[in-house]
Amino acid sequence: MPSDRYAVMGNPIAHSKSPLIHRLFAEQTGQDMVYEAILVPTDGFARAVRDFRAGGGKGLNVTVPFKQEAWRLATRRSGRAERAGAVNTLLPEDDGGLYGDNTDGVGLVRDLTVNQGMELEGRRILLIGAGGAARGVLEPLLTQSPAQLVIANRTVPRALELAQAFHDLGPVHGCGFPDLAGRRFDVVINATAAGLEGRVPDLPAGVISGDSSCYDMMYGSEPTAFVRYARAQGARRALDGLGMLVEQAAESFFIWRGVRPDTAPVMERLRNQG
Repeated sequence: MPSDRYAVMGNPIAHSKSPLIHRLFAEQTGQDMVYEAILVPTDGFARAVRDFRAGGGKGLNVTVPFKQEAWRLATRRSGRAERAGAVNTLLPEDDGGLYGDNTDGVGLVRDLTVNQGMELEGRRILLIGAGGAARGVLEPLLTQSPAQLVIANRTVPRALELAQAFHDLGPVHGCGFPDLAGRRFDVVINATAAGLEGRVPDLPAGVISGDSSCYDMMYGSEPTAFVRYARAQGARRALDGLGMLVEQAAESFFIWRGVRPDTAPVMERLRNQG
């Protein structure tokens, strides 16, 4: 019998650490499976999913730029995927349907609270960015009962729209960067991809202080631009998103295989290999 087949689809995809992460998970838990990275043409996602499924594929991760399309393709979605408007985990079902979930937010919260020991309840949280990455983590963050959650974005109407979409879950507000002047936050999360180009958000002085724990949802072999910026502002802690990557992968693995891997040795392996 051939090993069960899984994959991540995206464009670009060559940089993905997901094949290594899931290989380590499979070795650790004794699962007979293979996991590959598939480069998909930007106009060929639905066809690629059909072909993967026809070839006996058991499950997919989905990354940029296909998470919204995966949401539309799913015939059944989890509650968190429904709210996020994006799917990063697909599971073919026996009836021919396709179950979609979003593990990004739970991966972020688990890294913050379990791995990093951060308390989110009663804290003032600043979420930078109002795109798909921010939307995908809002519900899990709000379930932690923060005192307030502020979404700041360069394009203010997008921040206001996103806050309105999630206001039923807790005290969430949207604003522009200048509106943050004079305010301080306990936890600052960067959900923009600006750091990939070496840019950082244009935050007013003092928003990040010695009381702030900062987290960049991006990651790299070197400290990201936002992590370097947060350290320069005197942040108490400044972390990248490698832990979120591994934790969201572990949640996907659990959805597919019903087994929850130990993430700590996998994170250590990734850190050590740079």
